[in-house]
Amino acid sequence: MIEPELLLQGYRLGVFPMAMENGEIEWFSPDPRAIIPLGEFHVPHGLRRALSRKVFEIRINTSFAEVIRLCAKRADTWINDEIIQSYTRLYELGHAHSVEAWQENKLSGGLYGVAIGGAFFGESMFHRVTDASKIALCGLVEHLRGKKFLLLDTQWLTPHLEQFGCVEIPRNDYVRLLTRAVQLPRSFADS
Repeated sequence: MIEPELLLQGYRLGVFPMAMENGEIEWFSPDPRAIIPLGEFHVPHGLRRALSRKVFEIRINTSFAEVIRLCAKRADTWINDEIIQSYTRLYELGHAHSVEAWQENKLSGGLYGVAIGGAFFGESMFHRVTDASKIALCGLVEHLRGKKFLLLDTQWLTPHLEQFGCVEIPRNDYVRLLTRAVQLPRSFADS
């Protein structure tokens, strides 16, 4: 298991771990870095319709262990048992969180990540039902805005995230934003 303080210090410095195919853990700090500017988050038109139908209920931190295990269930994954144990420990300590989309009392999709100060570091998403992970992302952004977070770090830019307004910024700009964000007195989970 990666020690909690090592993981947290890595995030504070802009690095994060991933498991390689051989089981080894490597640390990454992409340049450029992908973020979703919270004030510029874009909900695609089709998803707006799904949101208005309110077929999903958003819950926070009710099924963290199930969310991370479902995120790991894919052919190409960077989430091995060591990563699961490490982030589960961070969850137990109040630093890792899950945002879940539930439909008819069944976990349909979700995401997990790490919160430090006013920064949230998104790690992975999954869905069992169409749009469920996207709805969870919308729930995360709404939650972060309500808590006055400054940074939503997505690590890398993907076409999936780009539709929500995800952009790349140079590492130097990222580190400046990160330094400000982690020093903010914010709490992800308190009411």
